[in-house]
Formats: sequence, structure tokens, C-alpha cells
Amino acid sequence: MALPRKVASANYMSENRALFACPVCGDEMTVTEDCSVACDNRHSFDIAKQGYVNFMTHAATSMYGKDLFEARKLVIESGLYAPMHTAICDLLKQMNTNVAVLDTGCGEGSHLASIKNKFQEQSDTSFVGVGIDIAKEGIIAAGRHYTDMIWCVGDLAKSPYQQESFNAILNILSPANYTEFKRLLKPNGLVIKVVPQSGYLQELRALFFAESEKESYSNELIVERFKENFLEVEVKRITQTIEINKELVPLLMHMTPMGWHQKSDVAATNLTEITIDLDILIGKM
Repeated sequence: MALPRKVASANYMSENRALFACPVCGDEMTVTEDCSVACDNRHSFDIAKQGYVNFMTHAATSMYGKDLFEARKLVIESGLYAPMHTAICDLLKQMNTNVAVLDTGCGEGSHLASIKNKFQEQSDTSFVGVGIDIAKEGIIAAGRHYTDMIWCVGDLAKSPYQQESFNAILNILSPANYTEFKRLLKPNGLVIKVVPQSGYLQELRALFFAESEKESYSNELIVERFKENFLEVEVKRITQTIEINKELVPLLMHMTPMGWHQKSDVAATNLTEITIDLDILIGKM
């Protein structure tokens, strides 16, 4: 008989307990028999029935709700981002070691789960996947849908991880905290940040922002800031225009800020293809 999700997650977290540091005092943590993650100073964080743990030490609000993460999961699992997942998987395989990977701003976990699946299909080395996000609804969905991974509600400003814990840190279309990335990264590790390139979702921008400055996009400032933080930087561009199933169009709009304030009749557009145009920034200390 399969173990309850909460117990299975507790066992997996216990196997990887060396990753954890108390977000309150910084001490090492263990996983208790009653499915909590706790330190010797009695700071304790319960593992929820969905298999995630909430490490937040202060109140926080997120503009992202359950519907957005459900839409995001369906869009990502459709394969629109598969070229990006393959490129990241290839970078991780080149490390030629067992990897612990932290996805910061992981949402409902679909990117990390897809990358882990590809990695395990192609490599005999182990992959420990950890996702953190301040949005509780995203982490609840991650815990519900993806097993054998560690899902944490948390703030990178007070992250629940030991220094030098991860071989790679992913930061996919999400704000960065470079100070914390550097603390958490193992020697010879990689920070892999994904940012939009000029053609990213250009079909949606043409619909919503025609003849305005928002119709074009530049990531120049983001790339420059990334380069300021790492001694070695490589940039890989992933670009592809893909046919899109019409049922995915309203979901893609829902997961994208461009569509949040648009009238519902825009969802009936005859959009048949979408451009995924991304820069993968690879930073080494």
C-alpha cells in the first residue's frame, strides 16, 4: 500500500535533511516522527497533507491564485517549453555528478518536474529537486501533483537551506536574489536564469499592445545585472514558433500578466501559433 503523501514527503525530506537550515535561527534541522521539520531551538514547521512545508516566518501576499497555477501547469505540460527544459537538462548532465537543484519561484513546480523527468530518462546520476515560492497556492499544487520532490513555501530573504547546498539554482522567468543564490551554490555550481528575449509571446503582445512601447521587449538590463554578479557567464538563446492548440490560448493568457486585465472576448482570438523566445543565462562563480 502506498504511503500517505504527507508521510512519503516526510521520509524524502528526512533523506535530504542536510539541505535544511532553520529560517529563524539558521540551525540544522531534522524531520520528526510527527511529520514536522524542526531545529534544536524548537522552531518547527509542519508538513502539510499535500506534502509541502511552509517555512514562512512572516505574513506575505501573492497576486497569483489557484486558477493561474492550474493554467500554468496545463500550458507547461503541453510541451511549449520543452526546448528550454531540454537545454537546462543538458547543462545539468554536463556536470557529471549527482545533482541537487533548487528552483526559485517555482510556482506549481511544472518546469522543475519536467526537467527532472528528462534528466532521469537520460542519466544514471541522481536528481534531488527542490522548489521554493512565496505563493502558497502554487506550492500546494506542486505538492499535490509531483512526488519525490521537496516543495517549500518560503522567502529567499530568509531561505530554509544550508549554504553551499545546491549544484544548480534555477530562476525561470522570476525575480532573482543573487546574494542568496551565491550563498546556496556549491563550488563549481551553476545559476541558470531564464529571461524573455525580444520575440517572447510576440503574438500576444501584438494583440494586447499593438503600436505601443509594450509591443517590443528588451532584457538588456536584466542580462547586464546577471553579468555583474558572476565571473563567468554564458548565454544560450532558445527560440521557436510553435503551433498552439486553441484550447491553450486562454490558459496562456491567464498565466501571463498581459492577459490579466483583458476582456474575456479576447480569449476567442484565432491565434494558432506562439513564439517561445528565451535567453538562458548560465552563471559561474
